[in-house]
Amino acid sequence: MKRTLLLSAVMAMSLMAGAQNREVKWDAHSLIVDGKRVVPAMGEVHYSRIPDDEWEAEVKKMKEGGVTIIATYVFWNHIEEQEGIFRWDGQRNLRRFIEICQQEGLPVVLRLGPFCHGEVRNGGIPDWVFTKGCKTRDENPVFLSFVERLYRQIFTQLQGLQWKDGGPVMAAQFDNEYRGHGSYLMALKRIAQKIGFDLPFYTRTGWPELATPVPFGEMLPLYGDYADGFWERSIEETAGNYYKAFNFKAFRSSTAIATEQLGEQKERLNKGDEQYPYFTCELGGGMMTAYHRRPYIYPEDAYSMAVVKLGSGSNLLGYYMYHGGTNPEGLTYLNETQRTVATNYNDLPVKTYDFQAPLNEFGQKNPQYYLLRKLHLFMQDWGGVLAPMEAGFPCSQDIAKGDDSFLRWSYRAKDGSGFIFINNYERLQNVSAKKNVKLEACGVKLPQLTIPAGTICIFPVNIEGIKYATAQLVAKRNGKVYLEQIKGIPTTLAIGHKVLKNLKPKGPETPVYKNYYLLTSEQAGRLFLEEAAHLDIAINAPIINKVKKAGALRTITMGVNKVAEEPVDEDFEQAAVYTIDLPAVSGEGRLLNIEYRGDVARLYADGQLIDDNFYNGRPFQYALWRLPKECKQLELRILPLQKDMPVYFPREADTTPGEQVMKVTIINQ
Repeated sequence: MKRTLLLSAVMAMSLMAGAQNREVKWDAHSLIVDGKRVVPAMGEVHYSRIPDDEWEAEVKKMKEGGVTIIATYVFWNHIEEQEGIFRWDGQRNLRRFIEICQQEGLPVVLRLGPFCHGEVRNGGIPDWVFTKGCKTRDENPVFLSFVERLYRQIFTQLQGLQWKDGGPVMAAQFDNEYRGHGSYLMALKRIAQKIGFDLPFYTRTGWPELATPVPFGEMLPLYGDYADGFWERSIEETAGNYYKAFNFKAFRSSTAIATEQLGEQKERLNKGDEQYPYFTCELGGGMMTAYHRRPYIYPEDAYSMAVVKLGSGSNLLGYYMYHGGTNPEGLTYLNETQRTVATNYNDLPVKTYDFQAPLNEFGQKNPQYYLLRKLHLFMQDWGGVLAPMEAGFPCSQDIAKGDDSFLRWSYRAKDGSGFIFINNYERLQNVSAKKNVKLEACGVKLPQLTIPAGTICIFPVNIEGIKYATAQLVAKRNGKVYLEQIKGIPTTLAIGHKVLKNLKPKGPETPVYKNYYLLTSEQAGRLFLEEAAHLDIAINAPIINKVKKAGALRTITMGVNKVAEEPVDEDFEQAAVYTIDLPAVSGEGRLLNIEYRGDVARLYADGQLIDDNFYNGRPFQYALWRLPKECKQLELRILPLQKDMPVYFPREADTTPGEQVMKVTIINQ
């Protein structure tokens, strides 16, 4: 296909394509843009955690991944770390970031705080606020006066960029994971509107249940789910209620998010919340590692949860995170720890906020980037059809962990058309193949099937001239309908009176029948995507030397929230020390890849900490293009693993006591 056709197809994905000042409304089903229902994919990226000279390339990657809305926190202590001194320079330049989103035709949802969490020091509230003698996240006039000053400063960055002005800022979220009185959230909204915020809609997190509600229509509640949680107090595998995220159910929220703050949660929503459209803002695109709990996330975790949410009735998939990042430099470290004055639930890495997301800390594409992308193409092309469809649940909605007694599936249907959603997957559970499966929707029976273990897919019924297909719709362009063959399931395509069986993929250029094209999963994830081929050029490997053995083992202490504390700067005086001599090659597009075993690793350039890593079995990577050109040597410090550490390590990690660097290479991004 020609480049112009590829680019026009990508541009067609945007909610903002075409004229500005598009009317945005919502009802009980979905967002409605200029009278048309849409089912967006919203990707979270934190602008202040990425160098500003990388923003344009990274926003483009998100768009190419099928993201149609950008969400970002505005961390208060990233911009007003010192009282009264606001920084909007460099990677804190919110206006420039929003302008780049506008340039790419992507709407923006600003998560304004004042409390954000986001694994930031004090949840984003500056240290100086806690010296003022006022309660935070409260309606007292002292705290609200600080919030008003913050919101006024943010508003200066938005001049001409609100939706009503033809800009990309579509919505704003107030606070985060708030469980108190709705009047506090309404006080924040009144402050924002008094200043001049005037947006199509406003949001809040739909968890936990509020003590008293927000008046209906004032803020849309958005939900979430994760495959695992670093915040879980347990250090056992598959602890918590995360398994529920892999089952179709009518209940919108999660009882597993933020359990360290909120404790045990009941499956309850605020009264009236079911009258809102079912949207998410925190569907786990990955998961961060805390010191005491270090999950290893698989691509299928994110893809399975996304399909389950769509099949359960959600009409906006918002991923947290979609793109990882790195904490910026500050007057102090800006990561959450148990030793800070607030939000001291977990110990997070000082610098890295990689999150094992679809796009990693430095923009590396994880496999779920491509898995989710084919789903996003489907949402763009059939979202208007899907949005008003009601969800049906033929299977139990209340299951035990690892329940393998039935196939998990649902359907969404309206006026004789529908989609069948299948999820034969659960994280870290041995879910078996299901034989002699009978599926039916809209009065149409599919042929009896065997659903292989690990299958995650969507089948159409009476859509695009297809009576039914045992293949997944991916996209429709220029009258051509593209479907994905599901591995292990023979492809049958019933069109009119024809039933075409055992079809084989012929790719995006050759139809299998008339205007229908059948793709492999690999082809589906990359459909319309033009990527530069990475040539494997021989590069001299870095030279690594161990210059100091590890000293005395540190005592691992338990913090105020009764989980293991991460090491502090002084502990690294006893670390094993390596020097890494870099070859004389351009760092552009290249990563330092460190395969190691240890507890915590830190990387230094010219004596400055530039990144760190809590070992969980994955390599420690760093973007060479971020180094000063004159930097020729790095220092790597590794603390050894200890016997019987009070830490959850995934099965992929080698927990043999001690430390070791196995291999250091330079790889293409």
